[in-house]
Amino acid sequence: LAALERQVFDFLGYQWAPILANFLHIIIVILGLFGTIQYRPRYIVVYAIWTAIWVTWNIFIICFYLEVGGLSKDSELLTFNISRHQSWWSENGPGCVRKEASMSGIKGLESHSYISVIGCALEYRYIEVMHSSFQILIALVGFVYACYVVSVFTEEEDSFDFIGGFDPFPLYHVNEKPTNLLFKQTYLLISPAGFSGME
Repeated sequence: LAALERQVFDFLGYQWAPILANFLHIIIVILGLFGTIQYRPRYIVVYAIWTAIWVTWNIFIICFYLEVGGLSKDSELLTFNISRHQSWWSENGPGCVRKEASMSGIKGLESHSYISVIGCALEYRYIEVMHSSFQILIALVGFVYACYVVSVFTEEEDSFDFIGGFDPFPLYHVNEKPTNLLFKQTYLLISPAGFSGME
């Protein structure tokens, strides 16, 4: 649900790189849930590996918006340099008011030019950082849960009894008496002494 919420706001802001990352994340979360329901440890392992990549991606997003290591939040990196769009929260954050001014000489729908945003209770980059931090927290919980589920499934497979295959006292066992004892019992039954004893 958190990934879907983030996907919606990234779509509204035309942030193409996060849109693709969120889409992959949603697919792999569904795969992990399917693996849990259907007892498929391999799918859960794929999810666990993806959570490590997802944490790395979200750390990059945090560094991007906090402008760590030469990154700039004003760059077009997240839109693949296709457009000059920024995060949807940059204009629509809590308390934000957009100020627009008309451009002279241009008529039609695009006759307004965005000037500035004022009055924001929280700067948009911090909202994005909180989103990414929350995703990291959920991913870490998911990773621990995935490891636990895989270990439980593995223990169940190891302790499964294949008709007494791993049981030291199997239910279906063969009479393991030595053959010479069997012949001796047969001889006693057939011999005249055996018949006389039976009478």
